[in-house]
Formats: sequence, C-alpha cells, structure tokens
Amino acid sequence: MDLPLIWAVLIAVAVMMYVLLDGFDLGVGILSGFASDEAERTRLTASIEPVWDGNETWLVLGGGGLFAAFPLAYAILMPAFYLPIFAMLFALIFRGVAFEFRHKAAHATTKAFWNGAFFWGSLVAALSQGFILGAFIQGVTVTDRAFTGGIFDWLTPFTLMTGASVVIGYVLLGSCWLILKTEGETQIGARKWARRALVGVAVSMGMVSLATLSIDPRITERWGVTMASVDFSKFLFVAPVPMIAFGLVIWLWRNTAPNTKAPDWRPFLLAAGLFLTGYLGLGISIFPYNVPFAKTIWETAARDNSLSLLLWGGGPMLPIILAYTVYVYRLFWGKVKPEDGYHG
Repeated sequence: MDLPLIWAVLIAVAVMMYVLLDGFDLGVGILSGFASDEAERTRLTASIEPVWDGNETWLVLGGGGLFAAFPLAYAILMPAFYLPIFAMLFALIFRGVAFEFRHKAAHATTKAFWNGAFFWGSLVAALSQGFILGAFIQGVTVTDRAFTGGIFDWLTPFTLMTGASVVIGYVLLGSCWLILKTEGETQIGARKWARRALVGVAVSMGMVSLATLSIDPRITERWGVTMASVDFSKFLFVAPVPMIAFGLVIWLWRNTAPNTKAPDWRPFLLAAGLFLTGYLGLGISIFPYNVPFAKTIWETAARDNSLSLLLWGGGPMLPIILAYTVYVYRLFWGKVKPEDGYHG
C-alpha cells in the first residue's frame, strides 16, 4: 500500500474542500464592501453566518496533515512562505473578530470600522492564499533538505497574477453562493457580479496556465505544449481538462443571465466545477512534487509506520468532517429573507 500517495490524496481533498467552502465566504466578505446599504450587507453576512467558521476546519486538516504526513515538505515550505502565511492567518483572525463585532457596534463610526475590517480581512486572506499558490507553483530554493532562498522569494510577477486570480475566483464563488441563498435585488446584484467575475476568471485561468508552462520544462513536457509547438501524443491525453473548463465557463455564463430559467443552485455547482478543473490542471503540472520541483511526496513523507498510525487515527476524520459539513449545509438550506440578520 502506497501510504505517501494515499496521504497526498487526502491532503489534496482537504485543501480543495477548503478552497471551495471558505472560498465562497471569503468572496462574500469581499462583496460586502460593495453592498448598497447596511441592510444588504447584513443579508450577505447572514448567508454565511451558520457555516463560515466550520469551513475553516478544512484548512486545519490540510495544514495539520502536511505537518504530520510530510514533515520535510512542511519544514521547507513554511520558511519559504512565512510572510504570506502570517498575513493570511492574521487576516482570518481579524475577519472573524470583525464578523462578530460589526453586529454589536453601537455607533456608526464603529460599525463602519468593523465593516471595513471584515472586507479587508477577507480580501487580504484571499490575496495571501493566491500568493502562496503562485509561490508554490513556481518552486522554492532548496539545498539538501532545507529552504535556502530569501524571505521575499515568493513575491514575483507570477505570484501577483495568481494572487489577483484567486481574489477574482473567490468573488465568483461568493456571487454564485449569493445567487443560491438570496432573492430579489440582492440576487440580481449577485448575478451581475458573477458575470463580471466569470470574465475575470476565464482570462486569469488562461494567463496563469500559459505562464505556468514557462516555469519548468517538466511542466511543458507533461502538457506537451510550448509556445512554438504541440506534441499531440501528450496533449490529447490532458486536453479534456481545459476543454471541460471552457465548457463550464460557457454554461455558467448562460446560467447567470438575468432571465435564465436555471435553478439557483446550478451556478454555484458550475463555479465549483470550474475550480476543480483548475485544481486538476495544477495536479497534472506538478505531480508527484509537493515541494516543486525539488522534492517528491515520497522523498518528504514520514516513515511508513508513522503514516499507517496516522491513517488509522486521522483518516476517519475526513469522512466525519465531510458528513458534518453535509449535515450543517442541509440543516441551514434555504433562502436568506430580507428580514434575516445576525442571530449570534
């Protein structure tokens, strides 16, 4: 039994669940900064109120799994990404505080401060995650078994592009979530934001994909595509991924139109599918490295006896958390009404 591969899949699932679930509530937080009035902003926050803190459980599972199952990868990547990781954690904490305090503010100035904190916390957290993603894809400087690069190696034009792309992607997820959860003028506004964000996501996915091909020859070889030629024997094998992504973009564009007859749940499902295709494309580009392009999952994994013990002890947590997540979302299924507000 290939325990490192099993753990890599488990961690990949946890990270993807975090991106989809916390991604939409970070997107709602960003959109709250553009709400037309306080009543609409309250409806936006009410749509994520029952689930937003539970969504971050997946981040703990992914990070904890990396530390336990791939200690060498954790030891290399953490120093490389210290600044964006700390920025993300600080923003998530500040955002959580703002979520509670904005409802309890007694004065307009104080409420405006906490509303701003909720918006900026969401934006900085999303941007930081984009920086981490870009820095991970472009790789880090490793000598023997340690990170030997600089503290700002993560900050490059490529990571600025991935940072902006993640923000736009989260706005798309948040908009589609609001289509699912709201009605009336709020939903109409969410459809407009979804279509704007979808254009940005389509452009961003294309730009990031092309830029990724230039990062390392092994990525180019995997996809069989260069700026000058295409190796169809390789490209045809992976071509369904971008083709599915293109189809999802067209389908989502039609399902976010003002006069669409599509059910309100479909845009969010399509947006999640679009994220999944991007995630699959990333996997195709960098597998089997979890420290691109220096260390593979087998080189960074803990010993098999440790991984086996972790699998028996921690493995059941994934389906348990997944079942709890499904239960919570089913429990709070339904539209946010205009009169709904904070109940904490």
